[in-house]
Amino acid sequence: MRTRFAVTEISPSRRAFLGAALSTGAFYLLPEAARAQAETPMEMAGEAHPFSFDRLIEDARTLSTHQFIPMKPREPDILERIDYDRHNQIQYRENATLWSANDTAPPVRFFFPGRYFKEPVHIYAVSDGMAREIPFSPDLFRFPEDHPARQLSDTRGFAGFRVMDQEMDADWLAFLGASYFRTAGYSGQFGLSARGLALDTAVPGGPEEFPRFTRFWLEPGEGSDLVSYALLESPRATGAYRIASRREDGVIQDIEAKVFLRGDVERLGVAPLTSMFWFGKHNDDVAPDWRPEVHDSDGLEVHTGNGERIWRPLNNPPRIMTNAFGVSGARGFGLMQRERDFDQYLDDGVFYEKRASAWVEPAEDWGDGEVMLIELPTDDEIHDNIVAFWRPDKPATAGSEHDIRYRLHWVRDNPVPPVAARFLATRIGAGGIPGQPRPEGVVKIVCDFENRGLEDLARDDGVKVNVEASRGETVNTAAYPVVDADYWRAMFDLDFSEIPEDDDAPIDLRMFVSHENDAKTETWIMQLFPSQLRRLLESRA
Repeated sequence: MRTRFAVTEISPSRRAFLGAALSTGAFYLLPEAARAQAETPMEMAGEAHPFSFDRLIEDARTLSTHQFIPMKPREPDILERIDYDRHNQIQYRENATLWSANDTAPPVRFFFPGRYFKEPVHIYAVSDGMAREIPFSPDLFRFPEDHPARQLSDTRGFAGFRVMDQEMDADWLAFLGASYFRTAGYSGQFGLSARGLALDTAVPGGPEEFPRFTRFWLEPGEGSDLVSYALLESPRATGAYRIASRREDGVIQDIEAKVFLRGDVERLGVAPLTSMFWFGKHNDDVAPDWRPEVHDSDGLEVHTGNGERIWRPLNNPPRIMTNAFGVSGARGFGLMQRERDFDQYLDDGVFYEKRASAWVEPAEDWGDGEVMLIELPTDDEIHDNIVAFWRPDKPATAGSEHDIRYRLHWVRDNPVPPVAARFLATRIGAGGIPGQPRPEGVVKIVCDFENRGLEDLARDDGVKVNVEASRGETVNTAAYPVVDADYWRAMFDLDFSEIPEDDDAPIDLRMFVSHENDAKTETWIMQLFPSQLRRLLESRA
């Protein structure tokens, strides 16, 4: 027996606007009887209506002048019972794959709603400038006999969608939850995620607002695998998005958006990236885990407008930390995974060494602003605790409009060729000199970096470590090529012994390596905490 679903309820004011102003065809629904007899997504699709990105922009602009009315999920009590394990039991019917028989279009499958994504998402197929809704139906899915999803009778709307490879044995692109999306990158291994927009992330007093992609229009692309258009909605923002995704040496996405603010936003996050960093070489004492390292990304890379390149190793801080890197005319930033050696992870289940780096390349001059890095404490790998985004200086006030254009690279390494040696690893241990009594409150910081531009130099050729600390004192600097290796090492001691034990304000470090006043490396920036350094020394005693 096929289950029938009722039409989504819309408030009178919202219904009047949507019926008159939305020319995208987003809210036209297929009659229930016709849907009940259909078998494939396109056979189930509704009436065709004109669609274009310009129309979507105008619709988002008009929506921003109306009060936000969220889409309320139907049957939330039943959806609450579809937890993580129950959701994984749901299988999409292979013969219901959108465009599965068309070699010129990517196969698309849809996600079922559940506990963590109750709000409905409407999806449309676009062809020749016309859009048709693919209505939600449980007939597109398979469930175990005792599954709570079988009790749904009034739910409408998917949770999201994913794009399969042509063999349809794996997906390489997925949109699921709020405005989150991710790709399988260069290796077929999912890792960090991206978002459409971030609003007031980690602002004191919060809470953060999570805009949603409430509707998608999917179109096979020319020069790309898929073009995904999306309507973004939240209490303080609306937006029209165009995301053109293609696979090359990884996944490349050209993103264009027009965002309209309904309310003031203290911290507007453009091109936000979300990742996980539990522990690495410099802080493996924070975890009782058997693996050497556990992280989706190990550092933030920033290219400034004046040509400086910054490397900031990620941290698992004792409390929520927000850092801002002021940049004029940013050339790019990203959360990167530089460590690619399996032996540094030893995890043959999730393969952290294969996780993609995500690099944001502005398509135009973004002007003045800052790259923000937010780090949250975590005690497990299941939590995404790292966020990075661009915050423009332009005020994010009610009524303002924001044009956003950038290219997002999901790749093994930064697509921008390096111009100086890059840092490869950061380690921290007891300071002082081996064989002599170790001084209290002193750590040794060791940074390995490429030999790019240093190939003809040796230990005694005057290569210099330039390091600054906001607190404490740095001593015993040294830089030299590692014996029988193709990389160099910079090291210095940080003496924090004069900092009182009840003072856990961060210690900010900045370092680069030079030769004859010429910088030979990118700029290494690190933030450390006296409490964590003391714990590290105790663990190594």
